[in-house]
Amino acid sequence: MIMTEITPIKPAKKINPNAPTSETVLATKHYTDKLFSFSLSRPAGFRFRSGEFIMIGLMGEKKPLLRAYSIASPAWDDKLDFYSIKVPDGPLTSRLQNIQVGDKVLLGKKPVGTLVLDALLPGKRLFMFSTGTGIAPFASLIQDPDVYENFDQVILTQTCRDVAELEYGKKLVQSVRDHEFLGELVEDKLVHITSVTREDYPLKGRITTLLESGELFKHVKGGPLNRETDRVMICGSMDMTQDTKAMVESFGLKEGSNSAPADFVIEKAFVG
Repeated sequence: MIMTEITPIKPAKKINPNAPTSETVLATKHYTDKLFSFSLSRPAGFRFRSGEFIMIGLMGEKKPLLRAYSIASPAWDDKLDFYSIKVPDGPLTSRLQNIQVGDKVLLGKKPVGTLVLDALLPGKRLFMFSTGTGIAPFASLIQDPDVYENFDQVILTQTCRDVAELEYGKKLVQSVRDHEFLGELVEDKLVHITSVTREDYPLKGRITTLLESGELFKHVKGGPLNRETDRVMICGSMDMTQDTKAMVESFGLKEGSNSAPADFVIEKAFVG
């Protein structure tokens, strides 16, 4: 009888269904030495609600290095846009700022977040308060037709240190107004209010200062915040978010969530 050697069969390596996918960089644009945007390919079947964030990143020495980034494109777009700061010594952004078209970036599979219409009660005016790259989730929302179907007025504010840092938001709003389909839907519903803190500018000061003084409401119809008609979304640094939250609560608005919609919501994810 001839004996044959049997080679043991190795068990198939388990595939983690939650592992990030590797997506292609489609475009990049640098606005200042601290700010840039980029677009990634969108995987087939990837679904999200406008305003949500996702984990993205690059491969580290031993494991993926991922951070939460708000998706700046609307849910209907066939690509995924992001707006990022550049941190010279940041573990991720120090590398991410150097990506080029054709490079690969890791994309998570589970978008989440509270800056979504589902977390707010019905209202007439929707205020979006942002600083710096905090405008990213609102970039997604102001391109979503549902926003204009749900609100009579959409007020997007952005406060930055310098005038140059407002370029991304200004170009974005103009592209919405010029869009073949969105332009007709938006008409005069979208109001864009910008302010800076370090340079001379028509409107100067932090958003909390403008809210407290009432200066902000000189630029919109309807007067001060009213819980009966107004809804608010807030996104920025931790200090800005907490200070603005306190200011909004002083007007009587209550914080909401996906499970308990109310008058205002804040974003709690940060990029580093």
